[in-house]
Amino acid sequence: MKEDIMKIKFRAVAALAAALGISTWVQAAPVQADSVHIAGKATTYYTLSNHYGISMDKIMNANPNIAANNIYPGLKLAIPGIVKTQAVAAAEPAAKESGEASLLSVEPQTNTVQAWGKEYSYDKVLQVKASAYSSALSENGKWGAVDYFGNPLKLGTIAVDPSVIPLGTKVLVTGYSHPGLPKQAFIATAADMGSAIKGNRIDIFIPGSQSYVADFGFQYVQLYMIE
Repeated sequence: MKEDIMKIKFRAVAALAAALGISTWVQAAPVQADSVHIAGKATTYYTLSNHYGISMDKIMNANPNIAANNIYPGLKLAIPGIVKTQAVAAAEPAAKESGEASLLSVEPQTNTVQAWGKEYSYDKVLQVKASAYSSALSENGKWGAVDYFGNPLKLGTIAVDPSVIPLGTKVLVTGYSHPGLPKQAFIATAADMGSAIKGNRIDIFIPGSQSYVADFGFQYVQLYMIE
């Protein structure tokens, strides 16, 4: 009897929503489930831990049949956590504005990566060792807080070794952890150079005090060269 009453109530709500021109509810409450991450060329349990802010042990326990040395492009890995489903189709734009965008998703078969609800095509993936720098004079020499082209340093500026990443290249940076950077991923332009930035190295400009930026330390991040 209780189930019959619930069904009647659900149908009444659905009918009312349809009458008002509102999409039917799919599921309003969060559900406990595992997200799925499709591995790229440089994916490791370490990079996944940095990217999602979840301990390596938890991710490895969620993937008991996948050895650390057997992660290959296209492999699907479970990321433990809470996944929120869209409650109402009409609420989707508001969800994006509030920062509840979908998790980073990589499709190696089509060389595309999705982040913050946008899709990008990439032609190369590169894992590099990253550091961060501020606008402090001691970090920028006599030219001050400007990039190689003379433009003011801003969020999205990275220093590179041009022999590895040509100046002007646009990249999607993922796998880092720092409160001064957008969560999950951000678009950056290779617009600066540094004497210590050689080989597979980048330096990420982060607005803020020198000590705040220094908390970034050294991290291995993954770059998607986007077209």
